[in-house]
Amino acid sequence: MSLTKKILIALVLGVIVGMGLTFVPESMFSNIDTYVLTPVGQIFINLIMMIVVPIVFVSIVLGTAGLGEPAKLGKIGFQTISFFLVTTAIAICIGLALAFLIKPGAEGVFDVGNASYEANEAPPVMETIINIIPNNPITSMATGDMLQIIAFAIFIGLALAFLGEKTQGVYRLFDQTNEILMFLVTLIMKAAPYGAFALIASAIGNAGLDAIGSMGAYMGTVILGLFIHGLVIYSLAIWLLGKGNPITFYKGFFPAMSVAFSTSSSNATLPVSMKSAQESLGVSKEISSFVQPLGATINMDGTAIMQAVAAVFIAQVYAIHLDFTAIIMIILTATLASVGTAGVPGVGLIMLAMVLQQVGLPVEGIALIIGIDRSLDMLRTSLNITGDAACAYIISENERRANTKAKE
Repeated sequence: MSLTKKILIALVLGVIVGMGLTFVPESMFSNIDTYVLTPVGQIFINLIMMIVVPIVFVSIVLGTAGLGEPAKLGKIGFQTISFFLVTTAIAICIGLALAFLIKPGAEGVFDVGNASYEANEAPPVMETIINIIPNNPITSMATGDMLQIIAFAIFIGLALAFLGEKTQGVYRLFDQTNEILMFLVTLIMKAAPYGAFALIASAIGNAGLDAIGSMGAYMGTVILGLFIHGLVIYSLAIWLLGKGNPITFYKGFFPAMSVAFSTSSSNATLPVSMKSAQESLGVSKEISSFVQPLGATINMDGTAIMQAVAAVFIAQVYAIHLDFTAIIMIILTATLASVGTAGVPGVGLIMLAMVLQQVGLPVEGIALIIGIDRSLDMLRTSLNITGDAACAYIISENERRANTKAKE
């Protein structure tokens, strides 16, 4: 049986077991979760997180060095960031349109009297830009600051590209290190079905059917937005820009999407998503190594949809009118907020606090959605990494066609 089928079966079983656990006594569920589900799920996440920083660093160095001349690096960098920003803006517009159409918070059934949420301060945009350059790259690696790791890796990659033959030994060392890391990914993925089962069962068991059911309208709006963006926007981009078959793309990338679904972390899924893109979708190693780690850090389309829906939902619950200026501010703030935000579980709530503060909406409203956020985090993380892979696929296919045409 293929790994894809095993993961799919594990996800289905995890949902069934998780729903079943909502009917057992709290003490029994607590013991099962504490001594079985959480340890299995956490060990799986730790195994992947163990190699995330090395893979990001080594991949970006190889990707940058492999792209060679700065002109080509600049061209691909511009295409990548343009794709990310445009698709994120589209995602926010989809979320806003659905929220205004469906009106998930206009039912008047939510009690906001006791809503309380402690907002984490989101860093200002200029501070994020300044902090891209690390003053101590070793500290950045120790703390997992992805933007700083990427910046340092790009500098190393550029140096290797410029020095060429002089540093061929160092380049080979990075290449061999990458082979070791990819072997470890293959090894770790054998545990993916067990990790996915434990994580899903634990998440659903903790959330409870009542919590999920009471937020049905909000959840339905977010999920509809995620599916529209994934099945329509990405499919059109793959078909029109990449001249590829969206069905083939999704079939090849499904293992990575399922790992993203179970871990709720773009960074944790990065080794698997790069492997799927390179081996199943035929994305060139250099472009995959550059685009996907960058996307895991700055491309959050699924999170952007959630922010748009949540902002309108909270405004509707509190009966606050959003004018055209506020809507534009939501689009701009949510797009910029995605840059420099770590691809880890729950980070969307920090970004949402920033958006709400920017447009004058009560941050306390986050308390209304925090209970079911983990469930939605799974789906939007799958969409986030799919956007990264779609961008890498499109650029890789266009580069391949350009190279073929140049040889003719």
